[in-house]
Amino acid sequence: MQVKDIMSRAVKTVTPATGLTEVVSLMCLYRYSGLPVVDNDLLVGIIAEKDVLQHLLPNVGELMGNMATINFEELVHEYGDVLKLHVSDLMTPNALSVSPDMHILKAAAVMAGRRFRRIPVTENGRLVGMLSLGDVHKAIFHENITEQLSVA
Repeated sequence: MQVKDIMSRAVKTVTPATGLTEVVSLMCLYRYSGLPVVDNDLLVGIIAEKDVLQHLLPNVGELMGNMATINFEELVHEYGDVLKLHVSDLMTPNALSVSPDMHILKAAAVMAGRRFRRIPVTENGRLVGMLSLGDVHKAIFHENITEQLSVA
């Protein structure tokens, strides 16, 4: 079974110029943990919740020092400054993707190796879908149940 057989084709995307207020609204409203970033249908990156939140977190030096002196409440209020940014300011460029013709378990291995729950699917650099570990699990489950029922 190939990625193209089970991937989601209707994918919400953003551009590098999209404001973070719009992106965060989509994330919170629709529970997106991340969104592919495209420019003329070409995948140019990923913007994830962790990218937004990491911008608020103390740096490694602050964490290595005395964490008791960090005012986390103040950091929460800096969120408004983050919302003034654009996707290009925080996105992860050159996002890893898989091919529509890749076997679903190979794609799952790529995701597991990188600790991803979902991954963009591209063809010649163009975004054609998204694949999640849930999609893979559901497909394998369905295939095995169907086989068991046909044998019985």
